[in-house]
Amino acid sequence: MNAIQVGATAPDFTLSDGFGKEIKLSDYRGRQVLLSWHPLAWTSVCTDQMRALERNFDAFAEKNTVAIGLSVDPAPGKKAWATVLSIEKTPLVSDFWPLGKVSQDYGVYMVNHGMSGRANVLVDAEGIVKWVKVYPIGELPDIDEVLSAL
Repeated sequence: MNAIQVGATAPDFTLSDGFGKEIKLSDYRGRQVLLSWHPLAWTSVCTDQMRALERNFDAFAEKNTVAIGLSVDPAPGKKAWATVLSIEKTPLVSDFWPLGKVSQDYGVYMVNHGMSGRANVLVDAEGIVKWVKVYPIGELPDIDEVLSAL
């Protein structure tokens, strides 16, 4: 993976959360956005990663930040997964079609696996990439490290 670089303009996107809501990056101008990629829903590390975002919703809000979970899973699957995990505040969006397009735009798509890697990209209030970290597939991102990057 050749992840997007700090200082780059974050590519805009519009993705569905499966609940009928379209999430558009540029709608969050004026706020920071944490784009938190996980390889596949319904897996243990991905579950823990998205639950950490939800548990820290207020901490993100205090720092004028919105966290969004992204993967190539289809929107209905993201909806079912969010429901099962009781994730109600953190959007979990689908980068399913065209498959991994947003993941590719951010350089976190793993072509040989047909899915995104595990990565966090922080976009500042003006739409510029402020912080990037790519993790080994099996590693849970340290939420305290993420919060300190804000």
